Amino acid sequence: MESAEIRRRWLSFFEERGHTVVPSASLIADDPTLLLVNAGMVPFKPYFLGEAKPPAPRATSVQKCVRTPDIEEVGKTTRHGTFFQMCGNFSFGDYFKEGAITYAWELLTSSVADGGFGLEPEKLWITVYLDDDEAEQIWRDKIGVPAERIQRLGKKDNFWSMGVPGPCGPCSEINYDRGPEFGVEGGPAVNDERYVEIWNLVFMQYERGAGEGKEDFPILGDLPSKNIDTGLGLERLAMILQGVQNMYETDTLRVVMDKATELTGVRYGDKHDTDVSMRVVADHIRTSVMLIGDGVTPGNEGRGYVLRRIMRRAIRNMRLMGATEPVVQDLVDVVIKTMGRQYPELITDRKRIETVAGAEEAAFLKTLRAGTNILDTAITEAKAGGGTVLAGDKAFLLHDTWGFPIDLTLEMAAEQGLSVDEDGFRRLMKQQRDQAKADAKAKKTGHADLSAYRSVADTSGATEFTGYTSTEGESTIVGLLVDGVPSPAATEGDEVEVVLDRSPFYAEGGGQLADQGRIKLDTGAVIEVRDVQQPVPGVSVHKGSVQVGEVTVGASAYAAIDTRRRRAIARAHSATHLTHQALRDALGPTAAQAGSENSPGRFRFDFGSPSAVPGPVLTDVEQKINEVLARELDVQAEVMSIDEAKKQGAIAEFGEKYGERVRVVTIGDFSKELCGGTHVHNTAQLGLVKLLGESSIGSGVRRIEALVGVDAYNFLAREHTVVAQLQELVKGRPEELPEKISGMLAKLKDAEKEIEKFRAEKVLQAAAGLASGAKDVRGVAVVTGQVPDGTGADDLRKLVLDVRGRIPGDRPAVVALFTTANGRPLTVIATNEAARERGLKAGDLVRTAAKTLGGGGGGKPDVAQGGGQNPDAIGDAVAAVERLVTETA
Repeated sequence: MESAEIRRRWLSFFEERGHTVVPSASLIADDPTLLLVNAGMVPFKPYFLGEAKPPAPRATSVQKCVRTPDIEEVGKTTRHGTFFQMCGNFSFGDYFKEGAITYAWELLTSSVADGGFGLEPEKLWITVYLDDDEAEQIWRDKIGVPAERIQRLGKKDNFWSMGVPGPCGPCSEINYDRGPEFGVEGGPAVNDERYVEIWNLVFMQYERGAGEGKEDFPILGDLPSKNIDTGLGLERLAMILQGVQNMYETDTLRVVMDKATELTGVRYGDKHDTDVSMRVVADHIRTSVMLIGDGVTPGNEGRGYVLRRIMRRAIRNMRLMGATEPVVQDLVDVVIKTMGRQYPELITDRKRIETVAGAEEAAFLKTLRAGTNILDTAITEAKAGGGTVLAGDKAFLLHDTWGFPIDLTLEMAAEQGLSVDEDGFRRLMKQQRDQAKADAKAKKTGHADLSAYRSVADTSGATEFTGYTSTEGESTIVGLLVDGVPSPAATEGDEVEVVLDRSPFYAEGGGQLADQGRIKLDTGAVIEVRDVQQPVPGVSVHKGSVQVGEVTVGASAYAAIDTRRRRAIARAHSATHLTHQALRDALGPTAAQAGSENSPGRFRFDFGSPSAVPGPVLTDVEQKINEVLARELDVQAEVMSIDEAKKQGAIAEFGEKYGERVRVVTIGDFSKELCGGTHVHNTAQLGLVKLLGESSIGSGVRRIEALVGVDAYNFLAREHTVVAQLQELVKGRPEELPEKISGMLAKLKDAEKEIEKFRAEKVLQAAAGLASGAKDVRGVAVVTGQVPDGTGADDLRKLVLDVRGRIPGDRPAVVALFTTANGRPLTVIATNEAARERGLKAGDLVRTAAKTLGGGGGGKPDVAQGGGQNPDAIGDAVAAVERLVTETA
């Protein structure tokens, strides 16, 4: 049974039994604690935590998931993978243990003809929690599973929680016996390789307290309502139903390995090392396609870093198997054909996915060449210093700056007899990740405990946003935090976070910056609001400081935003929509939004593009935007179902999570997008849009920065003033300026060349005198000295080689000259063949000199170059070189 059919049967089975089918959420997690969705229940987490009302009492889904903690292990075993699909059925206060167990058994053991999966009941083993007598009784008496095939396991294996205080409960797992060829008998308690878990039923019935690990926490009591959360691994079930040994041999991964065989000639199963590479390629390419499909683009941070890492690991393993040409597009094509049956949006978005993946491959092939050269230099320096370990910061630099995989650094260093300080590397990686997470969390929560916001939500409900229709209004303070801690009151000077029952303040989201303004109390107290965030869904937290008086929970208040700021941001947000559509018209659907920021009078817009947007195209885009402004198109917002929005062709932003009802912003007949932000009423209110330019912010992602309204006018006014000044200087009309200035620059460049030529000739004139003044050091002609400051590296090199050429070839010669350029010392050292026969190598001499100068260097035995930080040490460096010549010769 193919994977697509497993998915179809799952959803059909539960839909027929009253479950609402919930489409898979994006892999981009709508959760500040997660980079990516890593479990089937993640999209349902707000319902289990009581933060939001579930869409129905019963639900089912097949959720895309990515887990990346063990990327290095992928391929080495057949059990590790990064992408998987989790089939789930959920009950929110509806059915409980008996219902969940009955549904699971029915679906697994019903015949294929009857819509089930047709597993033999006698091959299914059950585990339950140690003291869950109820679950065991249902399995034994209701379902009929023999007692000897039901095993009890402890908290570590059969008890679930989110790792934080909140819902928890015992689990019951269904395991499939794959037979004696996979190990000894005895059930899942003895051998989890033979008895593989396929379905986990979680019975959420308790509330847990704080504690560490999977076992060390107290049970505080029963939940108000009992919930069900189950998860069946689609790939594991496919492995069983397709009769293969492991998940890599299932239909959605095997085809990728077959394509890799076609591209490299390497066959899966022939050799352990190439089998590892095959599995890496199959898993990582599939995961990459799914991530790009959900809007992730390769980068050096967060989700982009995860994507870049797995893509580059896959590409490198293809090279290890002998691929010499670009291969990603062929592999991506296979994945889209296979997974597109389950996720049709992959087929629709094929062009963008292929473009992003292809651009990353091209960039990485360049990186391999550049990174290899840098790594070679680092290895040479480490060995020259007598070291056997490549420093962790060197490995981190290669990884962070050049995208060089750590496993490639380890392998290449080992080939040169060096190990790598992995602990130092991972410490730097952890610091980088921790800092990124801390920055993101601090921005959203202001370092406050999320439970404080959840408590407000539980007590007072969500904040009603009134800002679409009004900019001020009456409200009540329903929550108050002082310095991140809940408080009943705050006084003048306190930094506060205020929650209102209703508010005109827009909370930052969807690329739009938050409103600012004031909250005034009936008592005369005033709060200056600087920022508004939503740390938990629906709760708007107004961050600011108390300017006057005392603020108390329950007090009546009057909230008013800074309308001038709001209007400026609204103009920027509407301009962003126009820019998005104009870019798509010019470049095609691959120019999909990848991020934005709408601030007062200006905006930035990130979009997918494998290369720079040509200047004429950008000019056309700007002209089209301003033509739309002149058409005075109305801007309207309408709330509708997500299905209706898609039918109308509304554009959805990648990475955003949308509910069943969405807000669609339409700009005349030009643009239609899903958007929760604030906008102008008519395009004429924008006045003017000026695109400042575009640049790269990552592989396959470009950024446009622009000004709107008065800010755009002020920019053009300044530009006009500059043009007028240039006209006066060069005595020409505006249209003549490019030609006249170009001519001036050409003359200046010619003059600089003449000066450089004169200076080089002057430097080289010193060659004869330097050669004739060579010292004799143990039979070696040694020329050392410092040439005039400002001599460039090329001129210094020419001079050194000229001096060496003036010394008879049968006489050993070392030429070491120094200079200072841009405040830094520079040296070039050369030796002739006779000197090298006596062990005098330019590379060794340069490293000695450069170390004295506070820097480094290297090169070939005949000529080498180095530099440093301390020009005052040139005299000491000369002496160091002469000492080494004396010791070696």
